[in-house]
This record gives sequence, structure tokens and C-alpha cells, in this order.
Amino acid sequence: MRDAAIEITVLGSLSDIAPEEWDACACPEAADGGPPNDPFTTHRFLSALERSGSVGTGTGWSPRHLVARLDGTVIAVAPLYAKTHSQGEYIFDHSWGHAYERAGGRYYPKLQMAVPFTPATGRRFLVRPGLEEVGQAALVQGAVQIAAENRLSSLHVTFCTQDEAQAGAAMGLLHRVSDQFHWVNRDYVDFDAFLGDLSSRKRKTIRRERRIANDFGGTIHAFTSDAIQPEHWDAFWRFYQDTGARKWGTPYLTRRFFDEAQETLRGDILLVLAQRDGQWVAGALNMIGRGTLYGRYWGCTEHHDCLHFELCYYRAIDFAIEHGLATVEAGAQGEHKLARGYLPTACHSLHWIADEGFRDAVAEYLKAERVAVDQEIEVLTSYGPFRKTGDEDP
Repeated sequence: MRDAAIEITVLGSLSDIAPEEWDACACPEAADGGPPNDPFTTHRFLSALERSGSVGTGTGWSPRHLVARLDGTVIAVAPLYAKTHSQGEYIFDHSWGHAYERAGGRYYPKLQMAVPFTPATGRRFLVRPGLEEVGQAALVQGAVQIAAENRLSSLHVTFCTQDEAQAGAAMGLLHRVSDQFHWVNRDYVDFDAFLGDLSSRKRKTIRRERRIANDFGGTIHAFTSDAIQPEHWDAFWRFYQDTGARKWGTPYLTRRFFDEAQETLRGDILLVLAQRDGQWVAGALNMIGRGTLYGRYWGCTEHHDCLHFELCYYRAIDFAIEHGLATVEAGAQGEHKLARGYLPTACHSLHWIADEGFRDAVAEYLKAERVAVDQEIEVLTSYGPFRKTGDEDP
């Protein structure tokens, strides 16, 4: 270690560290009683994943969380997992694993510094304010040392911040760039003000979609905090199972996770649910950060035109405007978000590969990929719905 006074320990569970010690690094801004910048790296969220069995034995996500102490005081932590597959990560390395194993290597297990099942940008090196440089260096060195000593193929730090990506690259990690679609609040006073920034054709399309969605024959409700009731989770579990079965076969979260959410996370959650004839028929789950609303899950038991757009995208924008949030992150993939005001935004990850030859090959691949992603972001942005300078507004 760079400083002999820094001690790195590995935790098999979040229960092995006090919430206040973890959160002093993960969300020091929440000490004022407000929401965290990133609700996903809080002790309560990561613990809910563990207590519910969504991660742990049999899931392929084995907790190996890092804790750095300086003279006995926790100065940095990181959510770290030993992975036996590449599911639930959203920064796809399946082709790397296949290539490595075809060459005679053993790609799994690997180390993943991430929030499971959560393609949301946030700090991954969680360091107490004022100790960023030494804390991040200790976590990187500790994670790489663990991987090397255990002869693991690789370490992956996914959906980190751009600042972390630059610092990690300076320490020799490989930098990868991907993209997502995010909505940005330009100090809009209401949804109509947002629409005023769009081209006439896109504005009319969104108004039409909202009208169709709200005429589905029922009502739409938004619930946060203590307004969320157990019956809402019963309904949302059905929606989540339907989406999970169609997209990835087996849902990542267990039913118990939603019970944990009711107990410990409902203050971080916005549930948007549609009801028809006394039955909940569709819903979207969002996590609330200090400056960002994170769209996470959607599902339904009845199909109604445009209802997905309304619950997932437009109601999220409504909430962000009403509560002064700067951005809405709408999750992974989905170019259909572009027409609805969500623009492509770069996402970052860091990678350490043990084998020198394979590392060089991945590094060359990432160089070409970064150029391609930059070009894609530029092209997609040019096709966005916003009015161009000089456009007339009929």
C-alpha cells in the first residue's frame, strides 16, 4: 500500500460494517437529512440486496466489499463482488470472456466493483471528503491485489463517474466508454416549458402520446415514501416478473427485496402505477437521488398504447421538474427515448486484465470502441427532438 497506515479489509456482508461508517463515505451529503446523491450505494440499498437474497449464495454475485482504514478510521469503501457470470452488469464483456476461454484461459470468477443490476452512473470509489486521492488509490490497489493474489482474470469498475475514470486510467486501468439516454432539466417551470424547447413535430407527437396514454380507461398515481403500501409491491412484483421473464429469463431481484424496500427504502422510491377497474395494471419504479431521478423497472399485466412512455418517461420528467431535479436517467439502452427528450450521454467504466497479452488486445479494442461511441453520441444528438438554432416555431 502507498501509505503503511492504510489497512484494506474485505467484507463478506454489509452487516459487517456500521451503516454510519459506510454512509460517511458513500453519501456524506445526506448527513443534513436530505437524500443521497446516489441512492444505490447507500448501506440500506446494498444491504437490502443481501438480506433479500438477490445477491449472495447461488446468484453469482458474492459480496467482497472493500474497506480502507487510516489509523483505525474508515476513509473509503467500495461495493465489490466476485462474479461467476456476466449477467446483470449492463457493460457487456461476454465476448471478452468467450475469447479468453477459447484461448485456454479461465475468465470466471472475476471481480466487479458495481451496484448489482443497476446501470446508473455514480461514484464507485466511495471516499470521505478531502481524502479522495489517497482513498481511491488504496481501493484500486487493494482490488487489483485481491484479483492478482487469487489469480482472477479481471477487475471491472462499471458506471463510475468521469472523474473516477480519468483517475483510474492514470493509475493504469483500461477506460471504456458506452452511452445511455438522459433527460436534462433546463430550469423548466413545467412540462409545457420543456415541450417549448422541442421542434413542432416532436412536441405534437408527445402531446398525442400523453393524451392516448391518459385515455387508457383508468387512472395513474404517483406514490413516494409512506404513501407506498404493501399492496403496491404485490402489484409491482407481478409487473417485474413479467418484464424479467421476457427480457432476461429469470428476474434478478427476489420478492423479498420489495418487502425490504417497503421497510427501508421507500423514502428513496417513486412508484408510478396505473389502475383500471380497481386493479393495478402497470407500473414504473424510480429511485430518487439528490439531483437525479433514476428510472429502474417497468412492467404491466395489460397492454395499453403509449402507457409505457407515460409512466416511465413523461411522469419522470414531471416529477423532476416539480422537485427541481437536474436530470433523469432512464436506464440502459433504448434509442426510442431520444424522441422523448432523452439525449445520449457518455457512461464510463474501468477494467484491469491480468493477462498482459489479453490486456493489450482489449486496450486496442477499447480505443476503437471509444471513437465509435463518440461518433454515435454526436449523430444521435443531431437527431434529437430539440429545436435547432434558427428554427421557426409555427
